[in-house]
Amino acid sequence: MIGVSSFKVNVCVAQHIGDRQEQQDRVAIITSPRNPGALLAIVADGMGGRTGGRIAADQVVATAENLFKDMTERDSTFRDMLLHLAAEAHTVIRLSAISAEKEPHSTLCALIVKKNYAIWAHAGDSRLYFFRGGRLIHRTEDHTYAEQLRLEGRHEDAELAAARYKNILVSALGINKKPKIVINEDSTLREGDIFLLTSDGLWAYFEDDELVEILHQLPPREASERLVTLARERGEGRGDNLSLAIIKLEPQPKSRR
Repeated sequence: MIGVSSFKVNVCVAQHIGDRQEQQDRVAIITSPRNPGALLAIVADGMGGRTGGRIAADQVVATAENLFKDMTERDSTFRDMLLHLAAEAHTVIRLSAISAEKEPHSTLCALIVKKNYAIWAHAGDSRLYFFRGGRLIHRTEDHTYAEQLRLEGRHEDAELAAARYKNILVSALGINKKPKIVINEDSTLREGDIFLLTSDGLWAYFEDDELVEILHQLPPREASERLVTLARERGEGRGDNLSLAIIKLEPQPKSRR
């Protein structure tokens, strides 16, 4: 449990290597002694050769840790910090591509919570889900070729692309152009709100309604165990790396007098 203003934040992270030879996802929960009450959750899904993906995801999390732990309450805004994180990690991953077997890149899904405020940034197809009162409030849009076609109204082409080219990203950190970083925020957090950050190795096996039900009914630890178990069963021996972070806002325990 982590204290964030009037809330206690119940957090849980989980990973599974799936049926791959190496774990190239990274997930972390980060706090800062210089910015008490703030919490950063991050998921990075690395891709690119036998080692390139791991290096890319490691760089995203390392950059997040360095920037967030050094950030004070008087520093620039959380929005600026998230944009700085994306830009710096993107640059370093691009530099590492010189010696990599393939072009390394990584998704980014990052959430900062403080008091009744949350802000999140993403690039790629790692997702953030925001649940309130047993309903889905927000879900990030995947930066994939299939999703791009769908947004353009080309639904038949999107279905074909989803089947044939489901892993083609149009934005990610480390690609050969400036990545698209999408930021959203909410300043009305309340008790019971839940955030789920996850790589595609998990969310690919669930509809939104099922995620709502599991996360609403179970505490974060039990929910994470249930989600990983179901994803592994549904992967049928072909599962990708999977990572998740669950952040649930709970009431502060009443002080004893």
